[in-house]
Amino acid sequence: MGQSILPPDGGGDDIQPVDLKKALEECYLAYALSTIMHRALPDVRDGMKPVHRRIVYAMREMGLRPNGSHKKSAKIVGEVMGNFHPHGDQAIYDALVRLAQSFAVRYPLVDGQGNFGNIDGDNAAAMRYTESKMTPVAELLLEGIDEDAVDFRTTYDEEGREPTVLPGAFPNLLANGATGIAVGMATSIPPHNAAELCEAALHLIRRPGASVEDLMEYVEGPDFPTGGIVVDDKASMLEAYKTGRGGFRVRARWETEDLGRGGYQIIVTEIPYQVQKSRLIEKVAELLIARKLPLLDDIRDESAEDIRLVLVPKNRTVDPTLLMESLFRLTDLESRVPLNLNVLSMGRVPRVMALNEVLTEWLAHRREVLERRSRHRLAAIERRLELLSGFLIAYLNLDEVIRIIREEDEPKQELMTTFGLSDVQAEVILNMRLRSLRKLEELEIRKEFDNLSKEKAEIEELLGSEPKQWAAVAWEIGDVRKTFSKETELGRRRTTFADAPVADVEAIQQAMIEKEPITVVISEKAWIRGMKGHISDYSTLTFKDGDKLKTAFPAHTTDKLVIVTTGGKAYTLGADKLPGGRGHGEPLRIMVDMDNDQAVLTAFNHDPARKLLLASTVGNGFIVSEGDMVANTRKGKQIMNVSLPAEMRICVPVSGDHVAVIGQNRKMLIFPLEQLPEMSRGKGVRLQRYKDGGIADVRCFTLADGLTWEDSAGRVHTRSAEELKEWMGDRAQAGRTVPKGFPRSGKFS
Repeated sequence: MGQSILPPDGGGDDIQPVDLKKALEECYLAYALSTIMHRALPDVRDGMKPVHRRIVYAMREMGLRPNGSHKKSAKIVGEVMGNFHPHGDQAIYDALVRLAQSFAVRYPLVDGQGNFGNIDGDNAAAMRYTESKMTPVAELLLEGIDEDAVDFRTTYDEEGREPTVLPGAFPNLLANGATGIAVGMATSIPPHNAAELCEAALHLIRRPGASVEDLMEYVEGPDFPTGGIVVDDKASMLEAYKTGRGGFRVRARWETEDLGRGGYQIIVTEIPYQVQKSRLIEKVAELLIARKLPLLDDIRDESAEDIRLVLVPKNRTVDPTLLMESLFRLTDLESRVPLNLNVLSMGRVPRVMALNEVLTEWLAHRREVLERRSRHRLAAIERRLELLSGFLIAYLNLDEVIRIIREEDEPKQELMTTFGLSDVQAEVILNMRLRSLRKLEELEIRKEFDNLSKEKAEIEELLGSEPKQWAAVAWEIGDVRKTFSKETELGRRRTTFADAPVADVEAIQQAMIEKEPITVVISEKAWIRGMKGHISDYSTLTFKDGDKLKTAFPAHTTDKLVIVTTGGKAYTLGADKLPGGRGHGEPLRIMVDMDNDQAVLTAFNHDPARKLLLASTVGNGFIVSEGDMVANTRKGKQIMNVSLPAEMRICVPVSGDHVAVIGQNRKMLIFPLEQLPEMSRGKGVRLQRYKDGGIADVRCFTLADGLTWEDSAGRVHTRSAEELKEWMGDRAQAGRTVPKGFPRSGKFS
């Protein structure tokens, strides 16, 4: 039978009660801190996460110097995993690959040989096929690590030691950037130009309290390895660097290529950071198939080592700026790179830092490294001077030293007693070779002693003076700035800055829609559809039982439709969003938030230059510009204030200089148009006074041309200005009975 898994009776000394809630909290906190400290967040001093730091250090221990030969990446990964990083080999290799990708890292730390992936998104070859070594940048980060520059800790298996941080002579955090997701926090730092960072650091040494505004004189902004154009304004970038949070809009770099005879094509030479070229092309192709890019005819990838994407416009009349603006809106040709300067301050405290705080902590680390290296060198000099002093004593008393060595039973002790030597000095004298006793050797020792004594004095002076320490740090940073100057191929700025061109939003939106003729049909029960083509005979239209035509008019898919309801609201729809002509369409109330007690009054194509006259059933009205009727939401826009039982009844275009109003009492009033106010919203003013009933119809006309209407028999009647005198008056009057021959419907047509 199997073993018993029940706990022993009576408890015993081996069982301890545990508060489960407290234990879980402690475990989760330990996990969170482990993720933050040892995995996800970079150190502000060297800008590296533990895995990257271990890769670089392991490569140094393997002797993979920039001037040396490459070694298999699998061997490097094995060393890292076995000695320093107890995680999966693939995770380590992925981190190594990124450090070698020139399109992912601004200043690569690994010199890769073989297939390390490409900007198309293809993965690197397996680690057994690739080879790696350090770059000069990585060597800069490790400079002085053997000189007690940084602290070391035991490795995970307690069999070796690893650095807690690298000396970091290169401003790696901002130069190469970093991304990471920890527990409850994240970091995202775009790359910057190393020469600019060094300039800013030197300014910070000269003026320790320099603000972010001052540093922005030197740090222009991000400098991505893939180039591109940042189109954010200086104010927003300054705010991002001040707070440590923000983002940057990056656009592809493009130019037009003349094909002759007025034809052209657009060439994209740089794409935004971290955008896969193949996925970008796929996205554009999908939009082309979906007919959402009517200005674009085709896209081709003619890239070799450099990026060359060819965009073919629909025709030669297409505006290239308008075409690119439409692509920027719909594709990753424009992307947003976030900034979240959440880093480990001095390797212990995670916090979001401003630009000046990041550089200040890096400089403080560089000064500490300088002090530690100086003290290490000072200790080495003192040890050497001790030996040299012993040698000099031996040369001054050479005969006596030889006698003691030859005759005394305990020569070491005798030397120490006779000449006041230390144990180390006596031991080194006893171990001297006979050939060292020549005169030339004595001269060389004296010279070395003098030089070391001078160097010792200089180091002691350096350690005792803060200004001299900062001067030494400034010299080191100046040397880095010279190495990565903007005049060099690696150091030249790749990302530039520009203002996004001011483009007409309406034109861009229309550019995204293919222009096709349609007929807009709205029924009495507010069903709407867009039928292909322009229909001349509306009698052929079919509707649901009990429903009929309310209004129909020709339009294009690029048009903007305005729908006005009896409740005084205006709704805006894109003609391209209408359901097709198959069937009876869709209820308008699904597309907009239209109240059930309201009905469609009219609908038309939006013309921003046009003005309309609105009137309610009780005879109030005003003039409104169509531009004020456009609604940006489903809720629509309240234009005319009416309350039941009153409704909005009239919506007619404004033209001419006079207004003719007819009431349900068949009385007509004509007054000048200028008596009506123009408003964006309101109840309006009285057009005509009624004892009973309300308004029937309104018409705007030019008095000099006369007033025209059509009777029930289709005959056209026109009354001249002279004949209309008896109906002329002022707004809000009752008017007089309509002229002879006016339709019984009480409407002008």
